[in-house]
Amino acid sequence: MAKINIYTIVKPSKDEFDKLSNEFIKMCSKFAKVEVHTIFNKNIAKAQTISEVEAQKSYSEAFEPYLKGFCIALDVLGDKVDSFEFSKLITSSSEINFFIGGAYGFEREFLKKCDKTLTLSSLTMAHKIVILVLLEQIFRGLAIKNNHPYHK
Repeated sequence: MAKINIYTIVKPSKDEFDKLSNEFIKMCSKFAKVEVHTIFNKNIAKAQTISEVEAQKSYSEAFEPYLKGFCIALDVLGDKVDSFEFSKLITSSSEINFFIGGAYGFEREFLKKCDKTLTLSSLTMAHKIVILVLLEQIFRGLAIKNNHPYHK
């Protein structure tokens, strides 16, 4: 069974978005193990008060240990794909890791270390919304791959 991880620079919370996210994770569980990992530490908090460059550097350092498998960064300058292309991407490897940057985005060097950079939209969205949209697209992609009627 494939493993799909979502790593995001955000403080953990428990709210209505989490309930919806957990529903999509549960729906995905027939096809893949999907987990959301929130990362926020003192280094990130401090770096964000210093500068954009320091903040981006702290995000890269936090994400670095998780750069394995097939890595996809979500960035406004990333490639646009449709649901069928997305489905092929997330079913191309046994381990897929998504990275959602912090408030200041990614260092260009980090993006180069990823196998693919995608955008979900040209719009800027709150992390909670990005996670929810990404989870819905993951389920849709898995449904396409497994001929599940959800996509229709």
